[in-house]
Amino acid sequence: MDIRRVAFDHPDAVKLNDQVQAEYGVRYGDDGDATPLDVTDFRPPNGLYLIAYDELGIPVASGGWRCQDENGEGNADGDAELKRMYVIEQMRGRGLARRILAALEEDARDAGRRRMVLETGAKQPEAVALYTSSGYEPCEKFGFYRFHEFSLCYAKAL
Repeated sequence: MDIRRVAFDHPDAVKLNDQVQAEYGVRYGDDGDATPLDVTDFRPPNGLYLIAYDELGIPVASGGWRCQDENGEGNADGDAELKRMYVIEQMRGRGLARRILAALEEDARDAGRRRMVLETGAKQPEAVALYTSSGYEPCEKFGFYRFHEFSLCYAKAL
């Protein structure tokens, strides 16, 4: 697997983002994650966006982190927020998400972030299993969906 740094508006990132949004729509019966994101959120040193490509150069997985500090939405100074973790269905169960997660954690740590935080949903048991098995623990809800009934928030010290 070839994991590359890309811009959040790279065509492959847009393609995978559209796919994950469609999956959220199916799971939650809505239009997907409405959290405001900007391409600049994922520019080093304040963030990073990664895509994994298979041996044919096809994008198969993605994930990113962005800086978050105290903002009135439950974040704390030094937070790195995980966003858009996704693996296409045919490639699941091969450890891709775990590899991307480890690379994002390392990069956020190197950027001086102290805690990785994420918001997922109760209808994403695979995501919950990944994060809890990777050392993430439930934390106070934060972010755009902090008042939503299906929202689950996790954190891990970096």
